[in-house]
Amino acid sequence: MKNKSLVSIDDYSKEEILHILKVSSEFENNKIQPLLRDKVITSLFFEPSTRTRLSFDTAINRLGARVIGFTDSSSSSTVKGESLKDTIKMVSYYSDLIVLRHPLEGSARYAAEQSDVPVINAGDGANQHPTQTLLDLYSIKQTQGTLENLTIFLIGDLKYGRTVHSLLMAMSHFNPTFYFVAPEEMRMPKEYRLFLDKKGIKYYEQTKMENLDKGDILYMTRVQKERFSDLIEYERVKNAYILRNQMLENTKETLRVLHPLPRVNEIHTDVDSNPKAYYFKQAENGVYVRMGIIAAILGIK
Repeated sequence: MKNKSLVSIDDYSKEEILHILKVSSEFENNKIQPLLRDKVITSLFFEPSTRTRLSFDTAINRLGARVIGFTDSSSSSTVKGESLKDTIKMVSYYSDLIVLRHPLEGSARYAAEQSDVPVINAGDGANQHPTQTLLDLYSIKQTQGTLENLTIFLIGDLKYGRTVHSLLMAMSHFNPTFYFVAPEEMRMPKEYRLFLDKKGIKYYEQTKMENLDKGDILYMTRVQKERFSDLIEYERVKNAYILRNQMLENTKETLRVLHPLPRVNEIHTDVDSNPKAYYFKQAENGVYVRMGIIAAILGIK
């Protein structure tokens, strides 16, 4: 795993995924470990982010490394016409690791091919978000005690939601059953359904929020306005699913509600006080998991 880029969740084997989850648990139990005092990590965020960027910055600081980079591409040479290739090439001379978020699908893979140091994909368009997936897996294992044989509801934007695409691929190692809940315009893309068919993994598609009593995990997603070229379509589906506290009454005691955040309207605030709500703790877990990923890639753990 040392010096191995993390671009897509399928870059890592089941064993490597479980190793990162184990290391992440060690960091949760001992939150400050300055193991990387001699390292410089570059953070390049070409599109807005709160949790991902801040949790990476926190993880880097708790590991004792220095972080350089930018949070707004308008402050970089991109505005002068510099290509992604040239940006990555130059930055790789300055640092030991690059964390990249970019709006174009495939940009992280391209960057990893151009870089002389490992690249971590912090989200590339509607494609992948593998570090979010690893913290999702960590949160699921933490709440359920296992990753095996779980029933997972993926609800909302399944077309553009990169977090659900990555989670689906990662959970395929653990024999899940999926329920896809989305309007027709936002259903799970065909390539991911074919992926599950090939793996022999069961999934059900529905347009209504029903059968929630079967679930171990409800994974809510935001309808992402920034991914829509047709704003009329966005207005039609933006409030398609809103989870309210009363909808959790007949669900399993062990069920937990996850969300990659930010939320808009898809989880009502009356859910926040329910012990089944886990999305804020899930966001906290992002620090420990990103510490684990960085430490594993740099060969420290």
